[in-house]
Amino acid sequence: PFFLPFSVMTSRGEASFVGHRNESQVTDSSVYTIASATVDSAVTISSLFTETLTVDDVLEVIGFGKFQWKISLLTGLSWLGDAMEMMILSILGPQLHCEWRLHSYEVALLTSVVFVGMGIGSPVWGKLCDKYGRKVCLVICMCWTLYYGLMSTFAPVYGWLLVLRGLAGFGVGGAPQAVTLYSEFLPVKARGMCIMLIAVLSSWPCLVMPTLGWKWLLILSALPMAIFVCFCFWLPESPRFDLLTGRREKAMATLARIAKDNGKVLPQGKITVCKQNDRGQIKDLFTPQYWRTTLLLWFIWFANAFSYYGIVLLTTELLQAEDSCGEDKIGSSCSLECKYLTSADYKDLLWTTLAEFPGIFIILLAVEYIGRKKSLALSFFMFSLFALPLCACIGRTTLTIFIFIARAFISGGFQAVYVYTPEVYPTENRALAMGTSSAIARVGAMITPFVAQMRLYVSLPALLVYCCCAVLAGIASLILPIETLGRALQESHPGPEARGQTSSTTT
Repeated sequence: PFFLPFSVMTSRGEASFVGHRNESQVTDSSVYTIASATVDSAVTISSLFTETLTVDDVLEVIGFGKFQWKISLLTGLSWLGDAMEMMILSILGPQLHCEWRLHSYEVALLTSVVFVGMGIGSPVWGKLCDKYGRKVCLVICMCWTLYYGLMSTFAPVYGWLLVLRGLAGFGVGGAPQAVTLYSEFLPVKARGMCIMLIAVLSSWPCLVMPTLGWKWLLILSALPMAIFVCFCFWLPESPRFDLLTGRREKAMATLARIAKDNGKVLPQGKITVCKQNDRGQIKDLFTPQYWRTTLLLWFIWFANAFSYYGIVLLTTELLQAEDSCGEDKIGSSCSLECKYLTSADYKDLLWTTLAEFPGIFIILLAVEYIGRKKSLALSFFMFSLFALPLCACIGRTTLTIFIFIARAFISGGFQAVYVYTPEVYPTENRALAMGTSSAIARVGAMITPFVAQMRLYVSLPALLVYCCCAVLAGIASLILPIETLGRALQESHPGPEARGQTSSTTT
């Protein structure tokens, strides 16, 4: 054990203390004593504080302050890279369809290959984050994405672009780990609100319409990741992860740094942790306590990505279609027929993309007042309600409004599942749970381009598939076994499921 840095008021003011290690016994129970760093005054510590604390208790005392604002901006930049990649998908395909005379299946494949890379990368990055740390893996995956994203700009032919976009997708698969890292620095009461708010940071790309060509769009998409890489040296490792891996000195230094930035004093007491040597095991997601949650969450992630990216990709197709009644809006088009996006298309695309903002704020209120599970169900049911009429002859203005509302709710639901997933799993496999869930989501994302961008199938049956999938996901949300509203983050599996752990106490 060792003492958290704290201040003791004396007659001469505030005295600071430095911890010194007792080298006579260097074990997991190493003792840190307190010596005064003040020359003019001496303080005697005559007793030990025996109150047992958790990391959540410490974070509650420290609160939300300057440190959390800074880490919000930094992790928001990494999430922004994911958002930029998704915006590219809805515009890059139609542009190259015209410029390179691609078939519709080639356009769909160009979208799907990104999700293939993300599906492979997500569990890999998740396992690495649980084993080696959140920070180092997040920085590596952002550097990877930055490099291959920029290389995509110089792709001379379709084949090269396909490979480079797949490699960029592999890096983007690690972007959800920004949420894992971010959530582990937040007080319980602020967690849902803050995770939803960094989604607002990831929505501003909708204000940057690509009027300079697809190459400039790829360059702009790399800008947030470049800024993140430049400032990543400031990013600390999660103190929860450090405690779980036995790096107690580093964890306490991080907590002291957070307290200093927020202008608070660390509480006095003992933090009991369990050192976990066997982390990031996928079988831990299927213990008796978690298997139902895991299976239901995987389907919810699948349905969310399938529906969200479906409406994103379908928006461009619907806006390019003629407002004609009595026939399939898009199904009669030749696979090589080409239409560039007009200024009216860009304007309506902007409005529908701006739906991300009200959707996030509506679900932001819902997750804090009605809970995570009901918020997810609300998102899916409302999406189904407003997506189904899109197949009818409703005119361009009404079409835009319905797409706006449907996209608002499904995007809000996507953020809600990002809040719920890191809350329901323990620290020892939280990153792996996020990674595997994200990988399942990418399976849905891989499938949806062949529904939304294959012009033979964009019709009533396709929209019925989206709506039915969303309704089933809404039901799955309601029967999730665990509600995490107001629940502290779990550090390890309770009871016999916790393997390879060494108990220790940090004072």
